[in-house]
Amino acid sequence: MGTLALIDCRFEVNSVVLSSYCTGVTLPMEYEALEDTAFGDVARSRIAGLADSTLSAQFNQDFAASATDVTLYTAYATKAPVVVKVRPTSGAISSTNPEYVGSYLPNQHNPFGNQVGELATTQISWPLSNPSGIARNLT
Repeated sequence: MGTLALIDCRFEVNSVVLSSYCTGVTLPMEYEALEDTAFGDVARSRIAGLADSTLSAQFNQDFAASATDVTLYTAYATKAPVVVKVRPTSGAISSTNPEYVGSYLPNQHNPFGNQVGELATTQISWPLSNPSGIARNLT
């Protein structure tokens, strides 16, 4: 596939595809850096601790059935982790179009946040809530 412009990203929350509303996504993956430096070491030493991630996404707001607001609000109202899937393109999952899957806790919802005359948008920032971390699927 090579270099690509992110113009056809697939974004899904609990089996609802929100790609046509999504305008940006950030999916950082990291491990805690646990220091295990001991006496006699001449430099800091670290090992990988627990994995973590905070999914961030921006959307054009839409209050119609099966659109942005009802999907994100329903996820928020459950007070339970939801499955989020993200792919670089809407094409089939493959080695050049991997799907990242994780469970995230929708601990906030912001249906309004714009000024008069602005495009209605919303955003999420949900923490990982999956003891297995994030899966990278190729098939």
